[in-house]
Amino acid sequence: MNRMRIDGKTQPLAAWRQAFLGWFKGDENTLESAPEGERQIDWLRVLPFALLHLSCLGVLWVGWSPLAVAVSVPAYWVRMFAVTAFYHRYFSHRTFRTSRLLQFLFAILGSAAAQRGPLWWAGHHRHHHRHSDTHCDLHSPREHGFWWSHMLWITSRSNFPTRLYNVSDFARFPELRFLDRFDFVVPLLLAMAMYALGDYCAARFPESGTSGGQMLVWGFSISTILLFHATCTINSLAHLFGSRRFPTRDNSRNNLWLALITMGEGWHNNHHRYPGSTRQGFYWWELDPTYYVLKLLCWIGLVSDLRPVPVTVYNRSRGER
Repeated sequence: MNRMRIDGKTQPLAAWRQAFLGWFKGDENTLESAPEGERQIDWLRVLPFALLHLSCLGVLWVGWSPLAVAVSVPAYWVRMFAVTAFYHRYFSHRTFRTSRLLQFLFAILGSAAAQRGPLWWAGHHRHHHRHSDTHCDLHSPREHGFWWSHMLWITSRSNFPTRLYNVSDFARFPELRFLDRFDFVVPLLLAMAMYALGDYCAARFPESGTSGGQMLVWGFSISTILLFHATCTINSLAHLFGSRRFPTRDNSRNNLWLALITMGEGWHNNHHRYPGSTRQGFYWWELDPTYYVLKLLCWIGLVSDLRPVPVTVYNRSRGER
């Protein structure tokens, strides 16, 4: 950790205070001065991430109930859709169009997944595609090892700032800048709402066997951590295990099991072959629930211009010219 010196004396508390204030102020403009691939951990900013993992152990005290578990299931899948459809296919790759209002609403829903703001997520993901599985890739398992690619890369001080120069198209929206700078607000509100829901059910429906603490642990902590690690498997496992239909320059793989837990993101080799397509399961037998929901939203007019897979890509998969 960098230390400040005042009158020739080391002031570690001042450095922590500066880091804490920088968390709220935002540090987008410092990124380009940070060395690529720097692995210095920012312990202060990692603390909430670590505490969220530890909070799952609260299940040993609060137990479980059918209601709490039932709430955790849609809490996982709804936010997974927001991440896969909007954080990834919309903000990162612009594979379809939508209104500014729906863009904002799903950005809020994606922020509830506690995976930082939409601009941070998309900016880093675009960087990943530009440098996939090279030394400059922030989370390549081939270059940096499994655990770094899976989750440790987000603890690096150099990876906390938002790569605004990669998302200038969306950075012009002040509401998205707000969600990005204060990315803790929506997850905090969701956690409070889950506790309030459990408290309400305990008072109104005591037969449910739930409580505020139990709903908080299952509806927020456990579902959020499962969602986080499922998303991270695409950075790590989807570059290690599976089949390769296309000879892309990276090590991306197609993996059915990862597709099942991420609503279709597991068709990663397909995606790296043509990131501009809304669908990642290029064939009907490749399950892609995110695409199916987006298709439904297109039918009712909430999104439009879903970008298809070009015929030339299909021809290449069949060995045609």
